[in-house]
Amino acid sequence: MFFELNEEQLAVRDAARDFAQNELKPTVIDRDREMRFPKEEVRKMAEMGFMGMMVSPEYGGSGMDTISYVLAMEEISKIDASCSVIMSVNNSLVCWGLETYGTEAQKQKYLTRLATGEWIGAFCLSEPEAGSDATSQRTTAVDMGDHYLLNGTKNWITNGGSSSVHLVIAQTNPEKGHRGINALIVETSWPGVTIGTKEDKLGIRSSDTHTIMYTDVKVPKENRIGDDGFGFKFAMKTLSGGRIGIAAQALGIGAGAYELAVAYSKERETFGKPISQHQAIAFKLADMATEVEAARLMVYRAAWMKDQHMDYGMASAMAKVFASEVAMKTATQAVQVHGGYGYVKEYHVERLMRDAKITEIYEGTSEIQRIVISREILQGQLYLPYMPPSAQTSH
Repeated sequence: MFFELNEEQLAVRDAARDFAQNELKPTVIDRDREMRFPKEEVRKMAEMGFMGMMVSPEYGGSGMDTISYVLAMEEISKIDASCSVIMSVNNSLVCWGLETYGTEAQKQKYLTRLATGEWIGAFCLSEPEAGSDATSQRTTAVDMGDHYLLNGTKNWITNGGSSSVHLVIAQTNPEKGHRGINALIVETSWPGVTIGTKEDKLGIRSSDTHTIMYTDVKVPKENRIGDDGFGFKFAMKTLSGGRIGIAAQALGIGAGAYELAVAYSKERETFGKPISQHQAIAFKLADMATEVEAARLMVYRAAWMKDQHMDYGMASAMAKVFASEVAMKTATQAVQVHGGYGYVKEYHVERLMRDAKITEIYEGTSEIQRIVISREILQGQLYLPYMPPSAQTSH
C-alpha cells in the first residue's frame, strides 16, 4: 500500500493551507461573532477552483479527484468550518448529484454556473418531521402534467440564504412510499420560494442556515433529476458521498485544534517549564495526535475508494462517525490544554469546539451512521476495502 500524495494533490493541499491562513484566519473570529456570510471569501474559493473541485472541466469544474477535495477541505476546516461547509455542500451534494444523475441540459444550465462558483447551491432534504427519517417527506410535488406544483417546508438548509439553486426532495406519490419521492431543481428566484430567518447557531455561525418555504412553486418537468420516483435513491447516493466531505471537515477541525494545542503547550510555562513537558499534557497531545491520524487514514481511504469506483458507503459512514467524534473530543481537549485562555475567542479553540459538534449531527447523525454500518455488517458484508469488488467475499 502506498500513502504518498502526488504532486498535484500536494499543490492543492498547500494552496488550500495558504488560503486558509492568509485569507480566512484574519477575519474568522469577527465573522463568527457577527454571523456574517463570507461572500468575498467564497468568491476567492471559486476563483481557486474549490467550489467545483470534482466536476469535469467540460462543465467548468477543476476535474480533481476526491483525495484532492478532502485535502482542501481539511486545510480550510482547520481555520474556518463555516467556509468549508459552504464548499462541501456545493461540491459533494449539489455539483456531484447534478453531474452524476442530471441530464445534459441540466448540466449545461445549472452545473456550469455552480462549478465555477457563479451560483451557490443548496441541498433541501431535512424537514420539521423528516430529519434522520428521510422517508417521511411532507413536502409535496404534485404532478400537473408539464410541471410539478411544489409545496412544503425544509429546515436547516446550509447555503439557504445565499444559494441560487436548490435540489429539493419531495413526495409525489405517497402511496408508493420512498419510491414515490422525486428530486427537483428549483431556482430561488421563482415565485413561491420564501427564505426564512437565518438560524442563530452554536457553531459554523458565518455559514447561513435557513428554513425554506415553497408555496405553489411551478417546477418544469425537465427539472426533475432522474426517472419518476428516483428522488430518495438520489438523496441517499448523494449523502453517501457527502459524508466524505463532512468527515474531511471534522478531520480538519480536529487537526486544527490539535495543532493549536501543541503550539500553545510549547509556549505556556508552569512550574519553570513549558506545559508540554508535563506528562499530563504530553499524554493528551499523544492521544490527540493518534486519534487525528486514525481519522485521517479513514477519511483518505473512503475518498480513495470513491475514486476507485468501489462501494464506499460503509467506508464513508465509518469515516464520518469516527472523524466527527474525534473532532469533538480533540477540540474539547484543546480547550483544556489552553486552560482559561481556551475559553476566550482570541485563541480560536473555543470556536473549533463549537464548530465540531455539528459534524456529529448533519448529513446523518452519528446514530444514523451506526445504523448504516451495522446494517452492512448484519447483511453479511465482509469489510475488505482494499480488495477490488470482484475479489471480496461474503460470509
